[in-house]
Amino acid sequence: MDFDRDSLPPRRWLLRGGLAALICVLLAPAAYAAVNPQTVGLGSGTVEEPADNVTYVTSQGFHFDGYGNAKKPARLAAADENGDLRWSFDGDAVGARWFYDVDPMENGDLFVTATNAGGTIAMEFDPEKQEPVRTEEFDLKDTHNINRLDEDRMLIANMRQYEDGVSNDRLYIRNVTAGETEWEWTFHEHYANDTAGGFGEDWTHVNDAEFIGDGERYVLASPRNFDQAIVIDRETDEIVMRLGEDGDHDTLYAQHNPDYMEREDGTPVMVVADSENDRVVEYERDCGDADPRLGAGTPPSKCEWNLVWSVDGFNWPRDADRLPNGNTLVADTLNHRVVEITPQGEVVWEFHAPWAPYDAERGERASNGPTMADAGTGGNATVYGGDVSGPANRYTVADAIADGGSAVGLGNAEELASRWAHFEPWIRPVWMGSWTLVSALAGLLVALVWGGAELIVNRQRVAAGVRNGVDGVGRRLRGD
Repeated sequence: MDFDRDSLPPRRWLLRGGLAALICVLLAPAAYAAVNPQTVGLGSGTVEEPADNVTYVTSQGFHFDGYGNAKKPARLAAADENGDLRWSFDGDAVGARWFYDVDPMENGDLFVTATNAGGTIAMEFDPEKQEPVRTEEFDLKDTHNINRLDEDRMLIANMRQYEDGVSNDRLYIRNVTAGETEWEWTFHEHYANDTAGGFGEDWTHVNDAEFIGDGERYVLASPRNFDQAIVIDRETDEIVMRLGEDGDHDTLYAQHNPDYMEREDGTPVMVVADSENDRVVEYERDCGDADPRLGAGTPPSKCEWNLVWSVDGFNWPRDADRLPNGNTLVADTLNHRVVEITPQGEVVWEFHAPWAPYDAERGERASNGPTMADAGTGGNATVYGGDVSGPANRYTVADAIADGGSAVGLGNAEELASRWAHFEPWIRPVWMGSWTLVSALAGLLVALVWGGAELIVNRQRVAAGVRNGVDGVGRRLRGD
């Protein structure tokens, strides 16, 4: 049978139809997800071992250039022993855009650091009444950690203090009653000013500061952008311990919330959420023949830190606390959960905490359990277990990048996968999965390229139409 070639649709129309169908196919999963959202709400995941206390969790929230996302709120929540939600407090109630550090206080209240468009809020919160009982506001941009020392005084980690081209990021003690600063330690006076690429609006990103040891002599701080945790002696203002160094990403990479511990023999230990390396680590201080203990006076240059335990497989963890039972409580931020893991990495307690948990506390505010050496364990492991339906156990685009890159011998596949895994959750709606997002982005990209091509191909026709329109308006105005 002969076909009349003139009766067939022009190839251009076939191409247009095919592109339209492809766009519909790529956007269909997003449309389905919008109608049937597959989200994990606040509440329990896997619980193999009930907790011995309430767990308090802050979720950071999402704001960008003043615009917030109602489905990614700043939030303070409490989970019971079985990981079920006990209560939740929304940051909007106090005008907070972001929630960061939370510390249980001796009186049973919680001390929370939050920020808004104008500055930083230090809030004492009553978990029984689920309401703030006292707040202090500071003209400080995006501060992550304030510790209440007593009724009048607070220790503040002040980042983003950038003025006239100079970073004045600092640690200081503020007497809020007297309105006086009692002590101040400015980073640019103790670091080369070209550290981490030089001064900028977010030079140190110091995200944590707390007293360690007895009294108020030693301050542990975490300048995230310097890839190190440091201990400062307030009597001399000298750095007396330093874990990591600028650019040494094998030791720490943009860490959060280090905790100081000591072995039974006094050897210093740090447990750290090694965020950009997607792991939790424990290091021991070794000074050779010199005394490694806090207060011994051994300078950092004579010591090294040995990695004795690590668990990888998290997605940008930002808090890790050792519990009395030897397990570790971890805020697995971009997997949107808090987990208790054994030294071998098994999840035995899990709380889903969308969006982006920042800090999790159970019992006392710092790691108070045994070191790995005192528990007779250590080594390297990968986190496993947890809710099979939760985000941590889904096969994501980042997983495919890592697997595909390794299969074809791409040397930086793991780094690319990590970067995508850290970036994707910030742009992905909470009701979308990882693959749904990529499919939607691909559909939008095809539509944009197609639209641009149509404009180029038809530019003469479009230009002629515009000219004819202008001429027509001119004729009508002239009365022709």
